[in-house]
Amino acid sequence: MWDVLAHPVYRRLFTAQVVALVGTGLLTIALGLLAYDIAGEDAGAVLGTALAIKMVAYVVVAPVITAVTERLPRRAVMVSADAVRAVIALMLPFIGSTWQIYVLIFVLQAASATFTPTFQAVIPSVLTHTDDYTKGLSLSRLAYDLESLTSPAIAGALLLVISYNQLFVATALGFLVSAALVISTRLPRITAAAENERLRTRITKGARVMVGHAPLRGLLALNMVVATATGLVVVNTVVYVRSLLGGVNAGVAMALAAYGGGSMLVALAMPRLLGRMSDRRVMMTGALLVVVGLVCTAILLATSVSPVVGWVWLITAWTVIGAATSAISTPTARLLRDYSTESNRPAVFTAQFSLSHACFLVTYPLAGWVGAQVSQLTAAIILATLATLSAMAATRLWPATYPRPIMAGVER
Repeated sequence: MWDVLAHPVYRRLFTAQVVALVGTGLLTIALGLLAYDIAGEDAGAVLGTALAIKMVAYVVVAPVITAVTERLPRRAVMVSADAVRAVIALMLPFIGSTWQIYVLIFVLQAASATFTPTFQAVIPSVLTHTDDYTKGLSLSRLAYDLESLTSPAIAGALLLVISYNQLFVATALGFLVSAALVISTRLPRITAAAENERLRTRITKGARVMVGHAPLRGLLALNMVVATATGLVVVNTVVYVRSLLGGVNAGVAMALAAYGGGSMLVALAMPRLLGRMSDRRVMMTGALLVVVGLVCTAILLATSVSPVVGWVWLITAWTVIGAATSAISTPTARLLRDYSTESNRPAVFTAQFSLSHACFLVTYPLAGWVGAQVSQLTAAIILATLATLSAMAATRLWPATYPRPIMAGVER
């Protein structure tokens, strides 16, 4: 898998992605500490609102920004987004009220909603061989998982010698290094969009392309499958560990590490898996395993087991769910590449970015509010049911017999 880094353009872009991811991880930790300084015991509500703002920015802003900037050079778009993120990171330590946090977070996430789909749409033009592209996707997924594990450790080490406000400076430096790497990279030219297209047409273009192809319609349903699993893990892991299993904060980290570890194992194996199995089979298997993992979680919540059995059950379920979500998410970009053209690819990647995050606006409240107001068991059952229905819809929307396109300029 690692030999794809021999490609100089991809190597620079991948390094930019990793540096920006670490910066984002540091920002998340620093933002939590800043929220506690400003809001005290209400910091959780502040961070919850910030997370909702992030999702709204991803869902609403991404298609509009992509439509407005689609005729601009992609390098300029990504560098500008990194510059905005760096400026916002440097401004955050100087704010003193929650509304200022919300405004700056919206601008920062709007910049991220500009950078990420643009970056993702560039890679197919850089790695034109299918095997290389698959390896690149696996490395990208691995980078996301490693960031979630290493950023807290890096932040903890830095906080031993600096204040949390200086973490924002480290975040800004990460975005600036990312921008410098993109500036120094020569990106392939793309076919410009038609100049007579109306803005509304450009905004909805990616979604219309996705609806027009059966595999991408199936992907829309699979996005909800991933969101059900991720919502349960992200929102309720701390509740399961601390309240139901009597664990401590280290247990929360252990459970999340199991989730990330399962994801990384599948990401590492993905080039070999996709060499032997179709994208559809890999992704549908992942959807089935998500359902199994969520049902097992509901069973755990419905039964009285010893703490030891509960821990083994939870760690196993989280490992399976992490592997399952990776099996769905890692091949996603291959589908987007196969059923798009160079001219509409940025819009298609943006549509996937926006619509997939829209699913979290459903599953995060289900996991959090239902779990808190009704019961954790009810929340798990609802999410397992939603995952099952979405997986069934995906199999209907994406028939096994649907042909894969033959793409000009792409080596199989």
